[in-house]
Amino acid sequence: MPQICRKGRLANPRSTVKDNNVKSAGSTQTSFWKRSHYLDRMTLRQLVVAYFQHYTILVYLTLAVGCAVVFAIYPATLLQTLGCIAVAIFAWPLVWYCLHRWVLHGSWMYRIPAFAKTWKRIHYDHHQDPNHLEVLFGALWTTLPTLAIISLPLGYLIGGIGGAAAAFGWILLLTCYNEFIHCIQHLSFKPRWKHIANMKARHVAHHYHDENGNFGIANLMWDRILGTLYDKSQRPKRSPWVFNLGYDEEQAAKYPWVAQLSGGVASNGPSRRSKGE
Repeated sequence: MPQICRKGRLANPRSTVKDNNVKSAGSTQTSFWKRSHYLDRMTLRQLVVAYFQHYTILVYLTLAVGCAVVFAIYPATLLQTLGCIAVAIFAWPLVWYCLHRWVLHGSWMYRIPAFAKTWKRIHYDHHQDPNHLEVLFGALWTTLPTLAIISLPLGYLIGGIGGAAAAFGWILLLTCYNEFIHCIQHLSFKPRWKHIANMKARHVAHHYHDENGNFGIANLMWDRILGTLYDKSQRPKRSPWVFNLGYDEEQAAKYPWVAQLSGGVASNGPSRRSKGE
């Protein structure tokens, strides 16, 4: 049975990179991948600097530029292009909601050895340390196939090669926007725009109060439609699984793979970091 640790700390904290010599997230003395970034200790400016250095964002933006080039070579009509953009704008919030609710917050992934490592990386680690920037961003091996499946076939049906490029390019840009809003929601920063502040409050509740709701990140429309939008006043009791997503000692005894990768099971709260981390 995996080792159970006191006060929610893991015996061998999962993949965090220590670098006490870096004074700020905006420092250029060490490359982005050699140091960790924690949003609760960063300014908005430091977030922007780190955001545009992260390899996932660079890949999304590069592919979006590539889509623009393909569209210029194989242009679709204005009506076709608008249709492709509409598909991207409509499909992405719905697909993200479904994935977040029924895949990332489901229990089936950690029960299958082949998927346990992926589930740990793309969501369990994020709920264990919500402010750790490196595990906040989605993994390319999961996001890019998903984005392609959502956008390319429909875009091609609407506008051929150019339509596929338009749909894929737009959904890549929407993903960049979604990731940035997600960062803002974990940043030690109070948004002035009421809409963003409301989304941040809902997402904080998702992480620290009750994980079974507020699944949207930059769009709460499907939470409203499907009845999962809430604020803390509607659910006065905190969920016991908000930090471990239901992967507790009992589950770890049956399905030990995530605990083995994490060095134990954290049960009382998110992983704690020393001041030097």
